Amino acid sequence: MIGDIQGCLEPLQRLLDILPMGSEDQLWFTGDLVNRGPHSLEVLRLIKGLGSGVRTILGNHDLHLLCVAEGFAKTHKGDTLETILEAADRDELLTWLRSQPLAIKEDDYLMVHAGVFPSWSAEQTHRLAKEVQVFLSSPHYRDFLAVMYGNMPDAWNDALNGLDRLRGIINALTRMRLCSPEGIMNFSHKGELADAPPGLIPWFELPNRITANNTVIFGHWSAMGLVLKPNLIGVDTGCLWGRTLTAVRLEDRTVFSVPCSAK
Repeated sequence: MIGDIQGCLEPLQRLLDILPMGSEDQLWFTGDLVNRGPHSLEVLRLIKGLGSGVRTILGNHDLHLLCVAEGFAKTHKGDTLETILEAADRDELLTWLRSQPLAIKEDDYLMVHAGVFPSWSAEQTHRLAKEVQVFLSSPHYRDFLAVMYGNMPDAWNDALNGLDRLRGIINALTRMRLCSPEGIMNFSHKGELADAPPGLIPWFELPNRITANNTVIFGHWSAMGLVLKPNLIGVDTGCLWGRTLTAVRLEDRTVFSVPCSAK
């Protein structure tokens, strides 16, 4: 499992060089392949070109790219998406990106970019992620991208439907970090856990979380860094911010990492 790359090509290449990959091994990327690092286009081309040996999910920066490409959002200060948007193979790359899932479930493993609502099982998480994937892969994908942004809904209700339902799924899977004990998401805090506002806790510490018996792999929270617990693996170690790019081998929890330079 490899954490958030965000356009940092050179560390990714160095990390791939030191991984002892066999012919049956796979690379799983936790999303946020692009943006803010200097080589988003090259990272996207590299990962797409690795073919069947790669599985990746969408992160919030990947979805942001899709929205910008369709004219539903403007680039933010620090974005590095222009090379993709101007590339000759832009449409091929964006079509491939839209087809990627928001969660991967295999055996007792569940990989998401950000978090999972406590009431979701691994199977339900996979099904809900598939709803979004099917929509983004359909001819009607622009209908959702046009209204994707928004902090509501910030909690889950099985009765949600339509675009609100899809937005709720995306908000959890690609943006969640902290929640109230009742499972209401907070989107404002992105820093250290010690600095979290009172009354908020990490999504993975929510009481009665059904996926506590699965091994959940996630990225997105660079301020938290590497997390290695029996049923929890966090692999966003802040490459973009000059720390490291990290891979964790699932079979024995061996950690591989390379140093990065701040962008």
